[in-house]
Amino acid sequence: MPTLEIITIGTELLLGEITDTNSTYIARTLRDHGIDIFRIITIGDNPARIASTIRESLSRADIIITTGGLGPTVDDPTRLAVAKATDRELVFDPKLWEDILNRFTYYGRQPTDNNRRQAFIPEGAIEVHNPVGTAPCFIVEVGDSCIISLPGVPREMEFILHESIIPYLSQKYVLKNQIIKATVLH
Repeated sequence: MPTLEIITIGTELLLGEITDTNSTYIARTLRDHGIDIFRIITIGDNPARIASTIRESLSRADIIITTGGLGPTVDDPTRLAVAKATDRELVFDPKLWEDILNRFTYYGRQPTDNNRRQAFIPEGAIEVHNPVGTAPCFIVEVGDSCIISLPGVPREMEFILHESIIPYLSQKYVLKNQIIKATVLH
């Protein structure tokens, strides 16, 4: 049974400005696919701390899922943190940039130079298409483990989790029907 740690990223979460619903959703969804959840961590927008947390999580778990920090601004450090945690460079992905441009065209908007930052992902990462938003997602494989970076916007995260991530995990870890159920008694 593969193990999972979830890292939610965002100073707004850490300071209680918004409520984290992503980790609960991911945990409930993946436990039903036989994945053992070890830990849920919330960390602010600090690349060094995020990278350190990812490295620690890789020492304990097979699957690390991050949510948040994939936007176009300087305080969206997940791409950089994952690259640092895995000793990789950030590289420009023209296909991701094309996806971002298409999304902006669809909404009749113009992307800025900041939006171009979103097309940089860790070298060797597997790109994950985001058809419901502009934050590109990616998977970095590290030996038998993987780091999956998903957007913080719940609607986007949920869609990508079901459409792309569960099929990926099912193939990589040959998930069986080992369902972990929880019951709350009052």
